Amino acid sequence: MTTVTANGTTLGVESFGDHDAPLVLLAGGPTMLSWPDALCERLAAGGRRVVRYDLRDSGESTTTDPQAPAYTLRDLAADAAALADALGGTPAHLAGIGVGGMVAQVAVLDRPVAFSALTLVGTRPVAPGPPDDDLPDHDRATMGRLFARPLPDWADREAVAAFAAGGAEIRGDDPVAAYATAARIWDRTPGTAPPVQTANQLGTVFSRLDCIPRWRERLPGIEVPVLVVHGRRDRFFPVGNGEALAREIPGARLLVLDEAATALPDAAIDEVTEAMLALG
Repeated sequence: MTTVTANGTTLGVESFGDHDAPLVLLAGGPTMLSWPDALCERLAAGGRRVVRYDLRDSGESTTTDPQAPAYTLRDLAADAAALADALGGTPAHLAGIGVGGMVAQVAVLDRPVAFSALTLVGTRPVAPGPPDDDLPDHDRATMGRLFARPLPDWADREAVAAFAAGGAEIRGDDPVAAYATAARIWDRTPGTAPPVQTANQLGTVFSRLDCIPRWRERLPGIEVPVLVVHGRRDRFFPVGNGEALAREIPGARLLVLDEAATALPDAAIDEVTEAMLALG
């Protein structure tokens, strides 16, 4: 892992492969590890220079005050475009997962020349908070169970990993994989609460007021090839959100993973890799 300065910010990055075709993976959780290693490796084996990175205030990226972030969704989108530029060569295929998919949409809309393709995984076309009336909201029972749990001692690696595994089980994801990923995240930033998650909950970074006109109304203007990937069993952003994205972005392909929830399971890696490589 190393760092790259982009948009005046230091971003922690990890690269896979040494090819000319860049593919930038925008994190959807506390760090770049929201993108599975196996997917990164297989995309690189398919001829892409894969770069996954930490959002501001997480991992190896610039940390200021994650409890009161002074940046906006548009700043995060500008980071992605600046990182793509810093990689040089041709425009990059950009992929965003979860809330990172929201940032990716804005990045492609604001800086279309920086990107050659867009992949959106488990996300939706509006900011966190109550969705539009035609979009399915979070499953209430699932959210109730998630937020009823006491928070762990963030200085206790085992407690943090177990907390993540419990949350994964509630969402319908693999708790073993979630445990391992959370432990790796803790090892990179020991003793701290997930700062990006905290910022999201504060509603600061993803304020709807930061994107006027709302980016959902701008989606028909996306001209690059788009792949929308969504888990059929996703209880956090139900599949209707991915279906809406695929309807509203011209020519977008929708790939629904019947056995997936919010995370990309190992069993889907080959199918997702193939679809992303076919996009460009």
